[in-house]
Amino acid sequence: MSDACCGTDAAPADDHASAPAVIWQVRELQLAAVSGVLLLTSLFAPGFWATVLQSAALVVGAATFVPGTLRALAGGRLGVGLLMTIAAVGAVLLGEYGEAATLAFLFSIAEGLEGYAVARTRHGLRALLDLVPPVARVLRDGRETEVTPADLRVGDVLVVRPGERVATDGVVGSGRSALDTSVVTGESVPVEVGPGAEVFAGTVNGAGALEIIVTATAEDNSLARLVHIVHEAQERKGTSQRLAERFARPLVPGVLVLAALVAGVGSWFGDPEVWVERALVVLVAAAPCAFALSVPVAVVAAIGAASKAGVLVKGGAAIESLGRVAVVALDKTGTLTRNEPSVIDVVTMPGVKRERVLATAAALEARSEHPLAAPIVAACASVRAGDDVEAVPGNGLTGTVEGRPARLGKPGFVDATPLSAEVTGLQDAGATVVLVEHGGILLGAIAVRDEIRPEAAEAVARLKRLGVEVVMLTGDNARTAAAIGAAAGIADIRAELLPSDKARIVTELKSRGRVAMVGDGINDAPALATADAGLAMGAMGSDVAIEAADIALMGEDLRRLPDALAHTRAARAIFTQNLVMSGTILVALVPLAATGVLGLAAVVATHELAEVLVIGNGIRAGRKKHLLRHPALRAAPEPAPPPRTLLPVAPGVVASSTCTAGCCGPERSS
Repeated sequence: MSDACCGTDAAPADDHASAPAVIWQVRELQLAAVSGVLLLTSLFAPGFWATVLQSAALVVGAATFVPGTLRALAGGRLGVGLLMTIAAVGAVLLGEYGEAATLAFLFSIAEGLEGYAVARTRHGLRALLDLVPPVARVLRDGRETEVTPADLRVGDVLVVRPGERVATDGVVGSGRSALDTSVVTGESVPVEVGPGAEVFAGTVNGAGALEIIVTATAEDNSLARLVHIVHEAQERKGTSQRLAERFARPLVPGVLVLAALVAGVGSWFGDPEVWVERALVVLVAAAPCAFALSVPVAVVAAIGAASKAGVLVKGGAAIESLGRVAVVALDKTGTLTRNEPSVIDVVTMPGVKRERVLATAAALEARSEHPLAAPIVAACASVRAGDDVEAVPGNGLTGTVEGRPARLGKPGFVDATPLSAEVTGLQDAGATVVLVEHGGILLGAIAVRDEIRPEAAEAVARLKRLGVEVVMLTGDNARTAAAIGAAAGIADIRAELLPSDKARIVTELKSRGRVAMVGDGINDAPALATADAGLAMGAMGSDVAIEAADIALMGEDLRRLPDALAHTRAARAIFTQNLVMSGTILVALVPLAATGVLGLAAVVATHELAEVLVIGNGIRAGRKKHLLRHPALRAAPEPAPPPRTLLPVAPGVVASSTCTAGCCGPERSS
């Protein structure tokens, strides 16, 4: 615990090795139990022995906070433990051994409960590292060798048998299986993996054996990085947490001054012994421990619960920002859609086979770098590259296929008149359409579309039920954007935007309330930074995405977004409850103590009860009530390989779905 809370100088509670497994293992609570037994026994002992037992109870209870308080004082730090120490010493000087022992007993209980609460919430996150198996099998010199995960090197071939956990991040070299990724991403549906698929540490292999090429050491894999980032996030304080600390820190010296005034002024006009005793009670009554703890415990609990459900929240500030959001701006590509364009239809001229259209198009696209090349080539059973292929900027491709000239491109570059009705229908459905011509004859048209996520409409509907406005921002053309927006249930659609346009619109949307921007964390970085809360979609394994956003949805399920919003709203409500409750008790106790209405024992009991209530209420922020395990969705068609790197284009160019150059002409990045 820090001095800002209860003032002891205890070791950090985030040491996963020292985190208590059960509450009775907490040292402070063990000593409190001994102190309590001694104090209870003193009630039935005669005068001298009662004093001895009370003194022993005081020493045992004080051992939980006095040593740390003295170390902090030597370092120039004033904490609540100092107030309790002075009050206990003063009670002893006044001969009130029972009162002093009661104070030490109750405060040691509060110290133990606080330490246990923080240690357990942080231990839950650190325990993620225990998901890495103790040994890993690697292929070295053609033989399987068992090594510790710490000995794994980048480039090693890791052998993972059915039912085993993956020891570190890597790429599947051979084998096929289904991985349970729920512990890392929160996704409840196993993920099918094969050669070339990326896998993460801690995931559980299914029925197939895998050989995985290691891409990260144990110190730098996804689990280690996750723990490191969340530990850093716990130090990022939100407005409520800063408010609590802003009042708590000056309260300690302020309380010392107040107690001195009560003792001095009261003694001047009345009985010094009475007023000195009241000053000691004021010291305890005004201790701001519960107030200082009101937010940090809840922040740690909320962050820990969210991270284990696939939502990486970077600190109390992020919780507060997302919890107050009134508008959510969604990027299209990679957020509402999968960012995996595929061929959805091939329209042919009479007498022309579908295979011929695809083969001719694939021959021209075989060595192309634009995004439509990959899905068109993937849709063709066999590809034979054409000759003399050239790009016609803003239009498409030309070349020679099987000794005859061929062209592929957008309507207008290749005459679409014979298929105009079909082309228009496909474009209205949100697809990019390219036409294929061979030997001067139109063969047909190919429609490529980035499919909407199957859960997108449900996620948008849940956001609306939470009272949040939803806006879609995209670089695609208005026709494509309208089709995707309609499918997702979004009415407010802003299309044909550059990254700078998205940032500008996010600023404009702030007139409606706080704004959250959801994107891929890279192309949308300006908008993510501009928004009150930036969220990266599908950020597991992506340092850039995690760093760009305040919150990262580590899985691919968009329903994590309304889950995260509901979770942070509940956490914010708990922050507020704790601040009001602890502040009210603090304000009420001081005058009651100063006027003698409440004695030391009553004030100590009330004060420590308040602290226990604040801790208990704060832990509720770690409940996963809103972080649901969603049922599996119907599997989408097998996606094509991901599109190649998007190329920058000149501003002001009208977009067409997913394509940035070549066959369809320039387009804005979406």
